[in-house]
Amino acid sequence: MTSPQKACLAAAALALVFASPAAAEIAVLGSGQTLLIKSHHIIDGDRIVLQLRSGGEVTCDKALVEKILPDEVPYKEPEQAPVQADGPVVDVSGPVEMGPYGEIITTVAQTHGVDPLLVRALIQVESGDRPTARSTKGAMGLMQLMPSTARLYKVRNPYDPKANIAAGVKHLKALLDRMGGAVDLALAAYNAGEGAVKKFNGIPPYQETRDYVRRILSLARPGSR
Repeated sequence: MTSPQKACLAAAALALVFASPAAAEIAVLGSGQTLLIKSHHIIDGDRIVLQLRSGGEVTCDKALVEKILPDEVPYKEPEQAPVQADGPVVDVSGPVEMGPYGEIITTVAQTHGVDPLLVRALIQVESGDRPTARSTKGAMGLMQLMPSTARLYKVRNPYDPKANIAAGVKHLKALLDRMGGAVDLALAAYNAGEGAVKKFNGIPPYQETRDYVRRILSLARPGSR
């Protein structure tokens, strides 16, 4: 590396260290959840785009957002991580975006009193937005409905996005109700079965289930782990 190149790198490093903190906002959702955002803007009159501080954005019905508050504590822009040459097809490490089925998710989730961001994160982890996804255990569609669940909610075509999401949200809502509103336990039951959660009186000690719960909560609640 030449001396001029080293000087440029040093100057860039100093700029990062002494960078001025940026202004920010806090989005308060109707569910009581808060999101730390850089900014927001309205599109199509009834849609709001939230620019997340951790990267990415969330687009949803503006009725889901109760209010936007200024954040009194300034923050520094996060350092950008290097782009990997090869990565997974489905990125489940960053904040959730509403994706191609956002309108269906929002409408169905609101109808049943479930957080749309939670449903969106579950779909991203379960199927990666692939409506024709099928697991080796027979789970089907966007929310990976098991055959018994599809029959319970009278789903004729589990590969139809609207029907699949409707049944999946009803199932998740039922689990949330039976788990006393504990989101982590409801997610564990969605993955490992309600019986396993009751057997261990909590999240089962299965690595797959623990990773599943952690990944969904991390997506639905940016900044949490």
